[in-house]
Amino acid sequence: MIFIDMTDSKTLEMPFWLKLNMTIKEAAAYSNIGINRIEELLKQPKCNFVLYVGNKKLVKRKEFEQYISKSIEL
Repeated sequence: MIFIDMTDSKTLEMPFWLKLNMTIKEAAAYSNIGINRIEELLKQPKCNFVLYVGNKKLVKRKEFEQYISKSIEL
């Protein structure tokens, strides 16, 4: 893991493949699936890997991985 000194940047950085939740851009880079396709998947009513934080949509990494591993096509 990569940790940056909190006194300098005021942020804690972690590789997105280790995060519990990812942004749509991180999920796209992680899965090699396009941003637009991931956004479409997140809009589905029974999407179990979307997490709403206010107006922001995050992707639950473990559920997203399970969804991809069970899918034949997207």
